Amino acid sequence: MTAAQMTGRAIEALEDKKAENISLIDISEVSVLADYFLIASGNNRNQVQAMIDSVEEALGRAGVSPRHVEGYQTGNWVLMDYGDLIVHVFDRQNRLFYDLERIWRDGKQIRVEDFRKNAEQAGD
Repeated sequence: MTAAQMTGRAIEALEDKKAENISLIDISEVSVLADYFLIASGNNRNQVQAMIDSVEEALGRAGVSPRHVEGYQTGNWVLMDYGDLIVHVFDRQNRLFYDLERIWRDGKQIRVEDFRKNAEQAGD
């Protein structure tokens, strides 16, 4: 499964659990960590954990398991490492505090709508 396909499924899974402020950053040209950072917010620990569970289930059905998950128990910032895709799910307060979009501003910000349109055109 490509990074774009994983990202598309992860976005759908986050949206299914009412994720807020979904942001996608293409970091492939500025880092070897991954191709994409997918960032989303939840209102509380339970919603953040539900969002993580949804992503893990959706990608698991596609045969992809995370290499590492960190922060699930506290639910204020959960990181899921899928190799070419890293999913960050925050509560609102920690999203504002850590501001990954600012830290990774050298990456290419991609609107979710544009990502979907490009994926459809590519046949992903």
